[in-house]
Amino acid sequence: MARKFDIRKPLEARKLHGGNQQCFWSKFGVTQSGGSRYESGRKIPIPTALLMQLYFDGKITDDDLAAAAKVVARR
Repeated sequence: MARKFDIRKPLEARKLHGGNQQCFWSKFGVTQSGGSRYESGRKIPIPTALLMQLYFDGKITDDDLAAAAKVVARR
């Protein structure tokens, strides 16, 4: 079942998911301070917003995100 997500409300999305800013935003390649800015009203870049939407729609999982992060880190 898809989790409710509204890109205009990233703070609510994080709270829905649970956890702190560091853990939540790092899933999407965003620093804690960047995530804090998004939660305070700064516009989320389209690639990050798309990734988040796919995650909250259940199209990708935590494992998918972790595997992708490992691939990117090896570059």
